[in-house]
Amino acid sequence: MAEKTLVQTIHDTLFDEMKRDDRVLVLGEDVGARGGVFRVTMGFLDEFGPERVIDTPLDECLIAGVSIGMAVDGLRPVAEMQFADFIFPAFNQIVQEAARIRYRSNGDFGCPLVIRTPYGGGVHGALYHSQSIEAFFAHVPGLKVVAPSAPEDAKGMLIQAIEDEDPVIFLEHKKCYRSIKGEVPDDRYRTPFGKAVVRREGTDLTVVSYGLMHHYAVEAAERLAGDGIDTEVIDLRSIYPLDMETVLGSVGKTSKVMIVYEDNKFLGAGAEVAAQIAERALFELDAPVVRIGGAHIPAMPYAGSLESAFLPTADTLEQEIRKLAEY
Repeated sequence: MAEKTLVQTIHDTLFDEMKRDDRVLVLGEDVGARGGVFRVTMGFLDEFGPERVIDTPLDECLIAGVSIGMAVDGLRPVAEMQFADFIFPAFNQIVQEAARIRYRSNGDFGCPLVIRTPYGGGVHGALYHSQSIEAFFAHVPGLKVVAPSAPEDAKGMLIQAIEDEDPVIFLEHKKCYRSIKGEVPDDRYRTPFGKAVVRREGTDLTVVSYGLMHHYAVEAAERLAGDGIDTEVIDLRSIYPLDMETVLGSVGKTSKVMIVYEDNKFLGAGAEVAAQIAERALFELDAPVVRIGGAHIPAMPYAGSLESAFLPTADTLEQEIRKLAEY
């Protein structure tokens, strides 16, 4: 075991997978000599050369389209969208082509493509460097969407994504890149998709979250433990496939639930979690399902004070958990 940051874990895992399997390659804007904006691919060009570390034009549609062709032809491309906000020119390629290749070919073809991208706010990135895109893509059958919050999960889920025969959107919260550290096993392992994890056991209420918000939820829960409020915290890790069994099991135990995500609250990924709880566990509840999400405005503001107002924080969650516990 070694303690690593999230970004170091992703770097090391991708490097090791490229050493292990020469079908794996990376492509994207500035992934070569610069090593990517966040240095995820630093040193890759020297090790693997320009045929497997491909600096592309500033053209996300091209990145996705070329990657799909490579994947169908037997390679294992790992495409980087420099920021999640830039992915929308590639939306047609990802949704209309990559997600539907297996269906339209009656199972004859897969598309083993990984699209990595940093997402989320809290870094003063403003309109075009702060978006959460998970709800857009989790809506599309044929795509898997994952958002590991812990370095250990990032390693296992990235290996799983590279080995998957179908396309995976691999979301990396940029504020977590260097602020979150954790023990990462040296051995090669896979973390299956569609399996949430209970990070903190509790009996009074359940908080369901992922990404940066998961860390805020744990922080708030630890604070409240001193006041006798025992909060169970679930990290979804995988947005689609979605592990509702773990969520429903926890709700059955605590009878109260809060779902937290930083994307716009309206129709965010947490709305599906809330809907399934209402459908499948209504009579287990002692209080209404609570959702905490980002403000319903077009984009995250640039001004620090407004960015703080947009994003839920550990303080926000502490207040809302306290309210729910008293219900």
